[in-house]
Amino acid sequence: MTEPELPDSGFHRLHVARTVTETPDAYSLELAVPDELAERFRYRPGQFLTLRVPSERTGSVGRCYSLSSAPHEDGPLKVTVKRVTDGYGSNWLCDNATGGMAIDVLPPAGVFTPKSLDADLLLFAGGSGITPIMSILKSVLATGTGRLTLIYANRDEHSVIFADELDALSRQHPDRLTVLHWLESVQGLPSVPQLAALAAPCAGRETFVCGPSAFMDATSAALSELGVERKRVHIERFVSLSRNPFEVEDTVDVAEEADTGAPAQLDVELDGDRHSFAWPRQRKLLDFLLEQGLDAPYSCREGACSACACRVVAGEVKMLNNEVLEPVDLDEGIVLACQSVPVTDDVSVTYE
Repeated sequence: MTEPELPDSGFHRLHVARTVTETPDAYSLELAVPDELAERFRYRPGQFLTLRVPSERTGSVGRCYSLSSAPHEDGPLKVTVKRVTDGYGSNWLCDNATGGMAIDVLPPAGVFTPKSLDADLLLFAGGSGITPIMSILKSVLATGTGRLTLIYANRDEHSVIFADELDALSRQHPDRLTVLHWLESVQGLPSVPQLAALAAPCAGRETFVCGPSAFMDATSAALSELGVERKRVHIERFVSLSRNPFEVEDTVDVAEEADTGAPAQLDVELDGDRHSFAWPRQRKLLDFLLEQGLDAPYSCREGACSACACRVVAGEVKMLNNEVLEPVDLDEGIVLACQSVPVTDDVSVTYE
C-alpha cells in the first residue's frame, strides 16, 4: 500500500525501528532517520520531538516527547514515553507503537540544553523527567569533560527508567558521575529541606530540572534556599497542546491589542541565511515568517512549548503568551516566535 502524501507543513514521516520496554509503564521508541533527513533531524542534548498521535475524535493530536538518545550515538532517534493517567498520547503510544510503524514527526526543538558539555552540572529528574536529562548526561560523559551529579526521584525501584544504563555509566565514570536515587516507597516524598541537603555540595553548578510539577517546584524552592542564582537553573515544562501542529491551516493568527502603525524593520538569520522584511505590527513573528516562505520551526503555535524559540539580538518584541520559557531564557533574549509582535522599529532575531 502506498503511503499518502504529506501536506507541506514542516513535518516528516519516520518509521519506528523498534520499541524498548524500559519499565512496566515506560517505553522507548527508536525512530529511523533516512540519510536525506539527517541534517533536518540533527539535535542538541535535551531537545524534544513532537509526534502525531492518531485520534478517533479529532483525527490526530500532537504530543511532545524528549529525546533520550544522545547526538554522539549516531543511531536512531529515541524518545521515551511513560504512561500518564488519562494521558491520551502516552497511553496510545505505549499500547500501539510497534516496529515498522510510520509516525509523523516535527524536527527537534527546545532550549533545555547546556551551553557547554565541559561544565560541571547538577541534574534533577523526577520519573520520566529523566528523559532529556539522560541525553544531556550521556553527551557530557562521551564528548565533554564536565562532572555530573544526578538526583533522581521515583515512586519505587521498579519505576526507575534507565536504571541499568545509569548503573553502568556510574561504574564507567566513577570520578565524573554521581547518581543519587530517591525512592518514595522507602523515603517518602522529598521535601524542600531534603532536596536542599542533597544539592548543597553542588550548589554552584549550572542546574537542569525536569519532572512532575510538584517535584520541580520543590527543587526550585530548595535551590532558592541555597542561594542559587535563578539564571543558573534551567527547568523543562511541557503543557498539553490544545492546537494540532500537524493540521495545515489556511489562516494565521492576528495579535490581540496590536499596534497597526508603520511596519517594523525585521532582520532574520535562519539556517545560515539572512533575510530582511517589513514586519506588520499586528502579525506574530512565526506567522509572518511562514507567510514569507521561510521554514521557521514550530510545534504548538500557542506558547506552550519552545519549538519556535529564537533569540532577539537587537530591538524588542512583546510576547502575548508564554507558558514554558523561564526568566533565565528571557534574560538571554530567547522568545517564542509564535507569540511575538514587534515593539521597537527595528528588530533582529536569530535561530540557533
